[in-house]
Amino acid sequence: MGQSSSTISGSNRNNNSIHRTKYKSTAIIAPIQAEEKSDDDINVTLFDSPDIISELPDECLACIFQSLGSGDRKRCSLVCQRWFTIEGQSRHRLSLDARSDLFLLIPSLFSRFDSVSKLALKCERRSTSIGDDALILISLKCRNLTRLKLRACRELTDSGITVFAKNCKGLKKLSCGSCTFGAKGMNAVLDHCAHLEELSVKRLRGITDGTAAQLIGPGLASAALKTICLKELYNGQCFGPVIAGSKNLKTLKLFRCSGAWDELLESISDRVNSCLTEVHLERLQVSDRGLSSISNCINLEILHLVKTPECTNLGLISIADRCKLLRKLHIDGWKTNRIGDEGLIAIANRCPNLQELVLIGVNPTTSSLGLLASNCRNLERLALCGSESIGDAEISCIATKCVALRKLCIKACPVSDHGMEALAGGCPNLVKVKVKKCRGVTCEGADWLRASRGSLAVNLDTGSMEPLEASTSDGGALENAGDFASVVSQLTVGGVPSSSRNSRSALAKARLGFLAGRSFVVCTLRRWSSTSSNHNISASNQRMN
Repeated sequence: MGQSSSTISGSNRNNNSIHRTKYKSTAIIAPIQAEEKSDDDINVTLFDSPDIISELPDECLACIFQSLGSGDRKRCSLVCQRWFTIEGQSRHRLSLDARSDLFLLIPSLFSRFDSVSKLALKCERRSTSIGDDALILISLKCRNLTRLKLRACRELTDSGITVFAKNCKGLKKLSCGSCTFGAKGMNAVLDHCAHLEELSVKRLRGITDGTAAQLIGPGLASAALKTICLKELYNGQCFGPVIAGSKNLKTLKLFRCSGAWDELLESISDRVNSCLTEVHLERLQVSDRGLSSISNCINLEILHLVKTPECTNLGLISIADRCKLLRKLHIDGWKTNRIGDEGLIAIANRCPNLQELVLIGVNPTTSSLGLLASNCRNLERLALCGSESIGDAEISCIATKCVALRKLCIKACPVSDHGMEALAGGCPNLVKVKVKKCRGVTCEGADWLRASRGSLAVNLDTGSMEPLEASTSDGGALENAGDFASVVSQLTVGGVPSSSRNSRSALAKARLGFLAGRSFVVCTLRRWSSTSSNHNISASNQRMN
């Protein structure tokens, strides 16, 4: 494969060089000269111009290639034999279609790309993936591999993963999803890859469910592991030994893993309490008992509680009592409303470093919001979504007291234009406001806010109401706050609606859609009318002149 491409590129080298020389020479002689030159003189100048790129060292050319996108790099590799070689040797990241026929191409591929350190192997769900032989051959060709991502490689077994781990002992990051190997393969990685820092496992089908499940870890890698992320595992508790044994663990993310987690969190917190700074819990069977265990991590800075219905104000109070360095807090109440003013007041009184707060389906009032604004002087990002208690009075409270606030997102709350008026005179550092699906806020209110504060970016979306749901599992951007880089990346729309909304009649939905559409049309027509009027005035002035 690589040789055929080299041959084709080499045969066109002279022609490509001529074209490049002509282009550069033309740019040089483009300015008008004092005296005219004949065609012969111009041709001599064209072909006598030096080829500066050919004089660049290989290292400089490699740096240029590394700053290009994948498509541009491929096109550059076809220019000549030298570029083909340098481009291959300077490529450190590679993503391959991991279907079974990749096996035949591995020798030629990794002979050309012999410096690859980050490799992604992804297979379509309906295709047959590579097997153990292919993965072992890759491990022999890529001894310097530091990152590996496996997606839907269902033909890989514990045996192949074990041999791979023995050959690539420098591995620092492993991410596997929808694979079928099990605990033996995972233990082999932890035993042989002593420098492993990040481990991400999603839908690992080879783990035995029930009491017969083999425990995973801790292994030699436990000394280096800093991030562990488990998603959609039937028996995620079998990773307990590696989590508890990772004394330098900083980030723990648990998403949609079945089983009760309180007891495991208690055992974990006793060993990793000094280093753990970030915890994500989503759709997990965890209660205040588990939160109380996490509160032992006194250096905790980031906490996400998404759809954990058994967590209440008591658990959040225990977090506030001990985790005084908390900077980011995301809570999705998920229809339970078991976290409210009491827990938020505790956060306001004991976590002065709070910078980012996201509340979904939580109903705070001016009591907690006022304290958060007064005590958390560094609060810069605030998102309030699906909160029945957030009205104009609460927005006025925020506008009056949140001096440091820079970004505000309000979604599906009973806020009106009066709340927008309050923002016009408050929050002196505010730079962005996102208002979505708040039926009381009109285009006139948003336009007035823009006019009042010219430097403020106001984004208004009067779309029809939709069920709210938050998800942090994939770190995807949220539809409701696309401009919020750090706040919005934790929110999503859609998913599992409440039973009351499922029973909403089609007529009610149609009415909501019609009202939202009418509001959008009115705003659009108003802008068109204003633009048209300005255009007509300008045209009449030109005719008068």
